[in-house]
Amino acid sequence: MNQEVYHIPALLPQSLEALAIRPDGIYVDATFGGGGHSRAIMERLSPEGHLYSFDQDSDAVERAFSDPRFTLVYGNFRFMTNFLRYYGVDGVDGILADLGVSSHHFDDASRGFSFRSDAPLDMRMNRKAPTSAATIIAEATEERLADIFYLYGELKQARKIARAIVTARTQAPVDTTGRLLEVVRPFINRRQEKKELAQVFQALRIEVNGEISALEAFLTQAVKALRPGGRLAVITYHSLEDRLVKNFMKSGNLSGELEKDFFGRVNSPFRLLNSKPIVPDEAEIENNPRSRSAKLRVAEKL
Repeated sequence: MNQEVYHIPALLPQSLEALAIRPDGIYVDATFGGGGHSRAIMERLSPEGHLYSFDQDSDAVERAFSDPRFTLVYGNFRFMTNFLRYYGVDGVDGILADLGVSSHHFDDASRGFSFRSDAPLDMRMNRKAPTSAATIIAEATEERLADIFYLYGELKQARKIARAIVTARTQAPVDTTGRLLEVVRPFINRRQEKKELAQVFQALRIEVNGEISALEAFLTQAVKALRPGGRLAVITYHSLEDRLVKNFMKSGNLSGELEKDFFGRVNSPFRLLNSKPIVPDEAEIENNPRSRSAKLRVAEKL
């Protein structure tokens, strides 16, 4: 399969510039995916440099390339520092995380990430994980489902959608994407149908994969893993992620609250390298429509 078919990496030149790659440096690509960012980083490394890439999806791992300067870790990036310690790495010069879902996941109907085709309601990045989207739909309380759709999908009709699912599952299992669409469509604004359906699926995907807690763990570990002068570059695709990354880079903590010293100076382990996020230009969006919502934020460890 052609690499570009699997996934076109978003904001590739900007990501490489953000990392300010040293040929002999040690780097982390926290989200290997189709390998586009990793391959581009490798092209800039000398024999003394090394890249550690992470992915929890067996499909991505199977597509990994072989190079003495490259190590692919089959695991979630929430365990980044544990794996780096295992490989004897005490500090890295740059960390990149592209938090987007690979095109492969949307295009492979059997994975259940997309509402464009009828398939089992799965959405697991790690196929060995015990909980699928169908499990959550079948077992979560109405209150929990409402929270998922409101917090992770930012849907105004979250309570009505949750109530409809709980009612529907007593009549027949809601375990396929088609069945879920049938249940939620009456509560979707037809003028924004694609957007709101995407928000429904996004909310379930985030819950299935524990994406917010994984991101929080990753950010906290990134501070420890980076050497002074090391760069952290994160590409987000929705406001929940972006707000978390923005606040963390600004403050150095998950609450986003600025801590100041006696003289009123902000105590943060980072220096922000862009006040506003870097976004794709029109040419990139035309070539890769899925990059439309991508935002890149960059910070340097002090």
